[in-house]
Amino acid sequence: MSLPSLRDTIQIHGLDAKKSLGQHFLLDPGICARIAALGGDLTGRSVVEIGPGPGGLTRALLDTPAARVDVVEIDERAWPLLDELATYYPDRLHVVREDALKLDAATLAPAPRQIIANLPYNVATPLLVGWLRQAWQWERLSLMFQLEVAERICAEPGSSAYGRLAVLAQWCATCSVALRIPPGAFSPPPKVHSAVAVIIPHAEQPTPQLFRAMEQVTAAAFGQRRKMLRSSLKSIGGERLLEKAEIEPTRRAETLSVAEFARLAELNLASR
Repeated sequence: MSLPSLRDTIQIHGLDAKKSLGQHFLLDPGICARIAALGGDLTGRSVVEIGPGPGGLTRALLDTPAARVDVVEIDERAWPLLDELATYYPDRLHVVREDALKLDAATLAPAPRQIIANLPYNVATPLLVGWLRQAWQWERLSLMFQLEVAERICAEPGSSAYGRLAVLAQWCATCSVALRIPPGAFSPPPKVHSAVAVIIPHAEQPTPQLFRAMEQVTAAAFGQRRKMLRSSLKSIGGERLLEKAEIEPTRRAETLSVAEFARLAELNLASR
């Protein structure tokens, strides 16, 4: 029995993208294959996909040598399509009916594991921060965001896009924008361009305690980014931390390198 086409499957089940879930379905098999390829050689790897919808990217992932693919989908309307797809790949495709925000995705499959996903736009950033907290669990993350968000993740100090997300991501990983995708590739087309960011975690990762200290420092620093650091970091002992880190208190958050933020996070943790 041959696998029905993606468009036929969608038509049969009457599935359409739901705005409240931030859905924009990616149906172009060529683009889906290019995204799957960003994971590199997936032989023996476990892949987790968040928000598969009708399964366009899922099919591309199943065309790779990945050992297993776990798809996490909260939208019950998509479950019959994914269950149907799973009958063609009974030992490799696993459908997880959960809210990805409430799920520890690393528990789904054995290492080495990756996440490759066209993320729902309305939850993409909190999902990424959650995965950065456990970056040691992942070999690679290939994630589609709105282009603006992908650029924020990879932004350099001094740029207008540089902020908390860039510091957290680049502290834990090497980040790059690997693929830009126009609105017309989606159904329905979003109002903005999209991009896939490839995030490869460093071999050494901060402890959970140090990560929390970094979250506190970056939240304070960029929460009032127009202010000098001596003012924006006042709630966490800014003057003292800056002096110990040998950072001028008159500088602003967007001028600090990731390494300078790392020093502040370490001092912040040590002061508790």
